[in-house]
This record gives sequence, structure tokens and C-alpha cells, in this order.
Amino acid sequence: MSVTAPVVLPAGMQVFERGWLSSNNILLCDDNRSTLVDSGYATHAGQTLALIEHALGGRALDQLVNTHLHSDHCGGNAALQAHYPLLDTRIPPGLADPVQAWRDEDLSYGRTGQTCPPFAITGLLQPGSTQRWADSEWQVHAAPGHDPHSVILFNPEHRLLISADALWENGFGVVFPELEGEDGFDDVAASLDLIERLNPLTIIPGHGPVFADTVGALQRARARLDAFAKSPDKHARYGAKVLLKFKLQEFGRIARSEFVRWAQDVPYMHALHQTYGAGTPLQQWLDQMLAELARSGALADDGHMVEDVTS
Repeated sequence: MSVTAPVVLPAGMQVFERGWLSSNNILLCDDNRSTLVDSGYATHAGQTLALIEHALGGRALDQLVNTHLHSDHCGGNAALQAHYPLLDTRIPPGLADPVQAWRDEDLSYGRTGQTCPPFAITGLLQPGSTQRWADSEWQVHAAPGHDPHSVILFNPEHRLLISADALWENGFGVVFPELEGEDGFDDVAASLDLIERLNPLTIIPGHGPVFADTVGALQRARARLDAFAKSPDKHARYGAKVLLKFKLQEFGRIARSEFVRWAQDVPYMHALHQTYGAGTPLQQWLDQMLAELARSGALADDGHMVEDVTS
């Protein structure tokens, strides 16, 4: 029986694996500066702050960078900025203007029914640039697909990749442009090709454990992408279930009637239902999605369920 060796990270680097409501957080430190990559979801901000304070041992956090601006990756930004008033915060350039003006209609939070307290930025994380974190050079690469403005971060010295949601050990993040009626699958393919060219030995994904099977992960991701490209309605149903499960994890337990009311106010759910609901009423379509989640066991994760009660 073969035994997989544990992944060893370079000195000055810690990964906090958070689950699925919050993205993983990556802390990069040297003698002079500390940088955090991604801050998790808003409702977990207290836990994020506690993890960082404990890891830093009384030092201040100097810099925060976001791979992209989905709520599970930047929802803790505001809390970290409040605790560390001098925090240098940098994001990919695509949504800089909406963030600076905080135009929610141009961000994803209202459309997905998710939470992200407003935060400020002090600079940009430009694709094509090189950053120095933890005494090592990190390349910033554009990686659209899951999100059109996402970046991934590659350290050539250690062949180490922070892949965000462009590649997980068993897939990749929902292709949100496709849910909005825009092309996104080709961008996913291009980002997977980029990762293959970078040829990392170790990958830190946005969700799930650090892993070293780059070849296998790329094969699985491409097979999944091919299935979605051949059947966009399959991807849409997957996207709907991800949005539903995400919110269920946030709510914990909620009456079915309350949950339906929440879904009725979410623009993404309306758009998906109108395009892929096959003419069924919204509540019936939601019941179908919840039934599929229940059959897969997804609703039992961490005890999160929809209660079949009236409110």
C-alpha cells in the first residue's frame, strides 16, 4: 500500500484550511512583513481574526491581498481592516472602481444573496507583476473562468501555486459568467492550461486541503469542464445547488418557508429558474434542488438542514 507523504510548506508560510463557507487563508511572513491571502466569509471574520492574531503572536498584519472578490474570499476584509488600521489591502484590478464607490449592483453580493461588509483598498494586485512575500518571489497571473477578474499566485522557487478557485483537487469553482449568460468555459480551459504550463509541485486551493497531484487534478477538472460544456443545464443546476448549500451553511437551520422567501429575493436564483426551470414554479424548482442535495448527502454536512416547518 502506497502512503502519500505530507506536503511540506516553505518557511514563513501557513495555510488555514477553512472549509466551504470561508475560503482557505494563507499567511506569508518574514522578519519584516506579513501578508494574508484571502480573508474568508463575513460570518467567520471573528475566527479569521483569531487565527491570524494567534499566528502572528502580537505582530501586526501588514498586508491583505484577495485572489478575487467573491464573498467567501473577501468577507473578512472589513473586520481585518478595523483591527489593523494600517492594513495595506490589494485586489485584482477588474472591480477596483465598484469597490472604491461600493456599488453593490456591480459586485456579486446582492446577486448571490451573500454578505460582504464594505471595505477599502489601498492598491491593486496586477496580473503580470511579481510580489515578494515570505522572502520569496510570487508571480501574479490572471486566471479568469470561475470569476473573470480572478488571479492565481505562483512561486517558481518552490513550484508552489495558490490556485484560488481556478483548480481544486476535485474540480473548480462554479463558472459564474455562464450563470449570467456569458461565455466562461473557454476561460476555465485557458486557466487550466496556464496551470499546466506553470507545472506546480504543490497546490493550495481556495477550498480543501493542500495537494500535490497536479496531473490528476487537471485531468479531473478537464473531465468536469467537458461535461459542463456539453450540458450547460447540468452546470446551471450545479451552480444553483452551490448557492443554496452556501446559504444553508450560513443559516444553519431555517424553516423551509423562510428559505424560499430568501431565494425569491436573490437575482441569481430568479435568473437560473427562468432559464433552466422548465416552466415549473419557483418553489417546486427549489424543492427539486433541495431534494437533489439531500440525496447526495450535502444537506447533512455539519448538520445544516432545511426544516420542513412553517414560520
